[in-house]
Amino acid sequence: MKHAYVFPGQGSQFSGMGKEHYDNSAFARKLFEQANDALGFRISDIMFSGTDEDLRQTKVTQPAVFLHSVIAFKSIEQARPEMVAGHSLGEFSALVANGVLSFEDALQLVSVRALAMQKACELQPSTMAAVLALDDKKVEEICAAVQQETGEVVVAANYNCPGQLVISGSIKGIDIACERMKAAGAKRALVLPVGGAFHSPLMAPAREELKAAIETTRFQQPGCPVYQNVVARAVLDRDEIKQNLIDQLTGPVRWTQSVQAMAADGASRFTEVGPGKVLQGLIGKIDKSLQTEHFA
Repeated sequence: MKHAYVFPGQGSQFSGMGKEHYDNSAFARKLFEQANDALGFRISDIMFSGTDEDLRQTKVTQPAVFLHSVIAFKSIEQARPEMVAGHSLGEFSALVANGVLSFEDALQLVSVRALAMQKACELQPSTMAAVLALDDKKVEEICAAVQQETGEVVVAANYNCPGQLVISGSIKGIDIACERMKAAGAKRALVLPVGGAFHSPLMAPAREELKAAIETTRFQQPGCPVYQNVVARAVLDRDEIKQNLIDQLTGPVRWTQSVQAMAADGASRFTEVGPGKVLQGLIGKIDKSLQTEHFA
């Protein structure tokens, strides 16, 4: 049976993240300082002692989670992933782990992505909401109906685990959809404290900026398959990996389907690498037979 490594995305950050690596490893310190120089600000200071508010800034959160995840992965002796995946932003960490991107190139792309997403959020007020205990198909139907009737953007954005789906779109569209979700039997339909409608058509301006950066970045042949968010299956072709990274900004994170595909392809052991244990919890809800562990 195969060993999969998975990497978290935005939302898993916390004050003090990565400090243990910095304090105990010269190699980790080198990567932190490299990131500080590349980003033009001391992200390590914010990670180690910043407030929750500081860490919630998209331009900080995304490189911080990426940095912690990659340093943690590189500190695992004899890490030999047979397949990798990442939740949203975590896909960049996964592509460092399987050799497609260098640390430097991935960090640069993450920074471009974060700043572009922040700008897209400022162009149009938008948000996301978590829908609990409602069938995926029903959620999709309600989103489609709200869009058709109102012209507002509302789409299924994150398929996190059975019974937990996040929708994304305009503030008005999300408000209408949440009321309909509850009326349809959802246990909860809760607007999330996020800066914008990630993984929706409202991220189109950011998609173009990320595309331009990806097209000038060198992608290597992967050492093992990456199960990418938008297609939820093994990908080994470099050009397809690039396109899927671009499409991910406006497309859904099919995490449930990705984990199911990895299990179907032989994965029985999943190691989550990075801050928090969000993915470990989700994997347990997707398939209780899978062995999960966490390395931070």
